[in-house]
Amino acid sequence: MTDRGREVVFAQAIRTALREEMQRDESVILWGQDIGVYGGVYGATTGLQREFGEDRVRDAPISEMAIAGVAVGAALLGMRPVVEIMYADFLMHAADAIANQAAKWRFMSGGQFKVPAVFRSPAGGGSGYAAQHSQNIESWFCHIPGLKVVCPCMPRDARGLLKSAIRDDNPVVFLEHKSHYTYRGPMPKEEELLPLGKADVKREGTDVTLVSWSRNLLWALEAADKLREEGVSIEVIDPMTLFPLDLDTILESLAKTGRLVVSHEAHAFCGVGAEIIAQVVEGHMDLLKAAPKRVSAVACPLPYSEPLEKAALPDADDIAAAVRQVVR
Repeated sequence: MTDRGREVVFAQAIRTALREEMQRDESVILWGQDIGVYGGVYGATTGLQREFGEDRVRDAPISEMAIAGVAVGAALLGMRPVVEIMYADFLMHAADAIANQAAKWRFMSGGQFKVPAVFRSPAGGGSGYAAQHSQNIESWFCHIPGLKVVCPCMPRDARGLLKSAIRDDNPVVFLEHKSHYTYRGPMPKEEELLPLGKADVKREGTDVTLVSWSRNLLWALEAADKLREEGVSIEVIDPMTLFPLDLDTILESLAKTGRLVVSHEAHAFCGVGAEIIAQVVEGHMDLLKAAPKRVSAVACPLPYSEPLEKAALPDADDIAAAVRQVVR
């Protein structure tokens, strides 16, 4: 126990959010591969079919396009489906339903229809699942107007953001790091909703603004610890929601620090880090004392080999090296 609540693993935080929202609202339904009897490939839906029945927690066939398409239809008819796509890589199979249907119905109908669907999916590397099961494709969905994109790291954030995503009348792509389901952290006993589109300052500092999200945030915090011993004070910001992005919180930090490093697990080209830096440089160049830096993965399909995968992904040492460059 901590003063912030009990300690839970990330998967339990997701499961708690789902249970609470299903208890609160009968229109919330779950739909995906192996989420019922099996409880989800990472255990995030364990016990929910037994508690709420097969009508509300349904196992789906092996067709991501069908899963997403049914969810869009159910949402248009007044349900609040929460879909689990087994790996974020497989969201590509569901892209038409998510990007061309879910994202556009509310706009095309002038607000007469809404699609309150959540598309949950495990993303990221570090587990040895190789090139087709380890990708970070958050920037793909950030590029689609009409979608919201959430990438939580801490269990407390996962629960509060998922609850808000389920209650949102817009479609939300909710990406959970697959190597992170057993990560343990505090979660309040009482119900807590965290707003979509609002960043969180995980650590205050005065010398450098360090922006990171999902599991990579842990490496950012580790780098901040290392550099504190070197006399460098780092403010660590977790956007939590990548679209819409809370740029104001980042700018408030830059007004103090004047230096920016963005770190994410996806590779750099056309990544969210590039967008954050572009928005800062285009409109707020006067805040910067040094050129911003990005820390990201190598631009290659992730290898199966453990040492090669480790070499391809950014870590705390990479982030610390980038920070040292901007404070020179």
